[in-house]
Amino acid sequence: MGTITKALELLNQFSSTRSEIGLGEFVRLCGRDKATVHRHLSELEENGFLEQDPSSRAYRLGPALLRLSAVREAAFPVRSLLRPIVVELAETVGELAHASLLQKEMLSPVFHADPRLHGTQVHFDESETLPLHATSSGLAVLTFAPETLRDQLLSQPLEALTSKTITDPTILQSMMSEVRGTGYSQLDSTFDQEVASQAAPLFGENGQVIGAIAVAVPLVRASSDRMRGITPKLTEAARAATRSLGGQYPDFPNAHRQIFKPTHIE
Repeated sequence: MGTITKALELLNQFSSTRSEIGLGEFVRLCGRDKATVHRHLSELEENGFLEQDPSSRAYRLGPALLRLSAVREAAFPVRSLLRPIVVELAETVGELAHASLLQKEMLSPVFHADPRLHGTQVHFDESETLPLHATSSGLAVLTFAPETLRDQLLSQPLEALTSKTITDPTILQSMMSEVRGTGYSQLDSTFDQEVASQAAPLFGENGQVIGAIAVAVPLVRASSDRMRGITPKLTEAARAATRSLGGQYPDFPNAHRQIFKPTHIE
């Protein structure tokens, strides 16, 4: 791991529940020596990627990230294009919806919306990356990703995040064959023990998969009928999002087929 990568990896330690981090906690989280971590933090602070609270001496994300985010959105307005589609999907199905973009072997959340119509809700953290093998969004993207990415991911040990996470490459390959026909994936309890989700891929200008749009439902509401009713609205949103991003959405031969039937509830 190079010096720049080690420094930038410190930024990934921040989340919605951990907005400020002290030097000691950084050392514990990264497992590196204090002097090296302090040097990287100082360099990030000097360049505006971090700032330090004068009282607590803890670090938080700096203004340079806001500037670069604004530059990215002005040049490639992905968030502003996806926001209304995700909001409409969430309001239409009455559940949390979210969109994410492919980032190497993970998905980086872009935007989520929750109409909060029910007492039981899905917790979603936009600062948390999503694994390709353990989420419906990831499975939808992995299915249509370049073969090199699939081979690389499936050739390495896959982490079991719950008791139902699928880590067998053969099973995942079989599921991806189904997704190629239907154009959407469905998983339950593989990333969060209490959540079922559906996802459909998003495609960019060059026809390559760039991300996914998904709906997440608490298991207590994820009946077969409810999940089946979400599918056409999800794929319609994926088609609209792909079109907004300048891509062309393909036609899937088994687009209306219910592929994975939840076994936890009827």
